[in-house]
Amino acid sequence: MKPAMSAAADARPYREGVGIALLNRDDLVFVGQRIDQTAEAWQMPQGGIDPGEDPLQAALREMEEEIGVPAKLAEVIAESRGWLSYDLPADLADKVWKGRYRGQRQKWYLARFKGRDSDINIETPHPEFKEWRWLPFRQLPDLIVPFKRPIYELIVAEFADRVRS
Repeated sequence: MKPAMSAAADARPYREGVGIALLNRDDLVFVGQRIDQTAEAWQMPQGGIDPGEDPLQAALREMEEEIGVPAKLAEVIAESRGWLSYDLPADLADKVWKGRYRGQRQKWYLARFKGRDSDINIETPHPEFKEWRWLPFRQLPDLIVPFKRPIYELIVAEFADRVRS
């Protein structure tokens, strides 16, 4: 059961964000294990939208910042129909993003990776992942932290018709 958020946390806005599901030639999806978690926490590249940036630009920038893959090595093949939101658990709401947001509202993209595994580099200037792997797309929700699981289930459902694995 998810802990109830305080009334103050509920009044906070959502942080505007993006995510990208990057598929290899075998229709396996990239996931990285977060470097800042003691628990095993895996996710796809995702993050906030900078001022003046459109969501697609932000998703491609996040991909490059987090896993070293430039936009030219990703062909975007789908965009989520709407924005998907998650709330942070009560114990994180005051810590993450300096307590300014209750969670994140995200636009998601599905992209085909046109590079080689050697083009992926998680040892970026500000690393977010300590390891990475390719995973069958439909298994995504099984590895995700519980508070993000509903979004990942929606992503899998929305993009499933475009993924063979």
